[in-house]
Amino acid sequence: MPAPDSYDAVIVGGGHNGLVAAAYLARAGQSVLVLERLATTGGAAVSTRPFDGVDARLSRYSYLVSLLPKKIVGDLGLDFAVRKRTVSSYTPTVRGGRATGLLVGGEGTRDSFAALTGSDREYEAWRRFYGMTRHVAERVFPTLTEPLPGRNALRERIDDPRAWRTLFEEPIGVAVEKNFTDDLVRGVVLTDALIGTFADAHDPSLLQNRCFLYHVVGGSTGDWDVPVGGMGALTDALARAAREAGAEIRVRHEATRIDTDGTRAEVTVRSPEGEQTVAARKVLVNASPQALAALLGDEPPAPAEGAQLKVNMLLTRLPRLRDRSVDPRAAFAGTFHIAEGYGQLADAYRDAAAGRLPAAPPSEIYCHSLTDPSILGPDLAARGYQTLTLFGLHTPARLFAADNAATRAELLAATLAQLDAHLEEPVTDCLARDGNGEPCIEAKTPLDLERDLRLPGGHIFHRDLAFPYATGSTGRWGVETAHANVLLCGAGAVRGGGVSGVPGHNAAMAALGR
Repeated sequence: MPAPDSYDAVIVGGGHNGLVAAAYLARAGQSVLVLERLATTGGAAVSTRPFDGVDARLSRYSYLVSLLPKKIVGDLGLDFAVRKRTVSSYTPTVRGGRATGLLVGGEGTRDSFAALTGSDREYEAWRRFYGMTRHVAERVFPTLTEPLPGRNALRERIDDPRAWRTLFEEPIGVAVEKNFTDDLVRGVVLTDALIGTFADAHDPSLLQNRCFLYHVVGGSTGDWDVPVGGMGALTDALARAAREAGAEIRVRHEATRIDTDGTRAEVTVRSPEGEQTVAARKVLVNASPQALAALLGDEPPAPAEGAQLKVNMLLTRLPRLRDRSVDPRAAFAGTFHIAEGYGQLADAYRDAAAGRLPAAPPSEIYCHSLTDPSILGPDLAARGYQTLTLFGLHTPARLFAADNAATRAELLAATLAQLDAHLEEPVTDCLARDGNGEPCIEAKTPLDLERDLRLPGGHIFHRDLAFPYATGSTGRWGVETAHANVLLCGAGAVRGGGVSGVPGHNAAMAALGR
């Protein structure tokens, strides 16, 4: 029997982190093989045309960029760009029987706070609070592509005891309630602690704090930017960079087993041509910790559970708002918050924790095409079509276990009803139609994401996020495993989650001994 093909590194999974690792290792002169079970690379960071016969290329799963360091883009020479959104967020509400809202971003922010709350107090509190998070971001974000700092070292680097206590030691709900008095403003602040995370504002685990931290440190500013050309533009650029550096990428090749003695590994691969084995000095796994354990035959980690609804829509026009003071093009350019007052978020969490769908499902929407119309075909763009991406909160996978399809339909209807409460017309009246005459809308539950992308429990971060500092079991880079020559380069690594490339970079550095 011939000896298996041998590489310096085999990378299991061609998502964006695996491609980052492949590009770095190949540029360092390593022989690299990337194995991807699907027909294309990219994983969850892809652009697709989900609606038959419609020339709209949507970021189907992940959709905004904040955590991707410019260092990675520069190191790998990526032809990739992002654009700033003109508005940070808009949150509609009703005050005194009148439709109004809070518009954050640009010169009108102070006036919008004053109109909503009747004074400058909340606006000044907002400025102080996010000045504090900006200070933390400027000190934490550069560490994400360095060896893990210790807890004390990170605290000293931040050099702000109040900020450290607020973000790392006490539930974020304490700071939200201490700094802000308006329920709507409190809710807007809290949402960053709940994206893809099922937790209460006062959860003693501080899971919500970890989520909040990663949402406010990106790029040292906390800005969430629009990927030009859609998220697939990033992974296409990464695949090109990896191939140009010499990495080999094989799609429809699924790794089914890893055997290792700590210095040499063999990976069993299933492909259309049959089963084969490839050898490597190191194996980097761009998959969940659960998948890693299954490949190695190790004890699986604790189960993960996602808690979000993801909806993609294509509209013939933006819907009109009941709040006539705001142009829909401004309201939807940023993050459009729905049913995300502080009390509403608490109620939704309690509903879901009790095993039922939230009575008023919270969610947030943004319109990619307002900032970057290149994802639309020329005809659609000329006719004023727009995309909407909705991300629903507090809908854990357990709620869909009995009947995923029926629960999905019920939740989608309830979520759109919460949006419609702030519109002059139902959003469904604005939906485009595909080539078969069907409305251009698709919804994905955690169970759908588990099926389509093998996200454990539909968890978009693969598992609960960790604070970005070393503990006794994290290793030097946060990517190490119990096997000396097997590294975790997916979102489940320490400092993973989101579209960042950070685990891929850090696994490559660990593999190179840097």
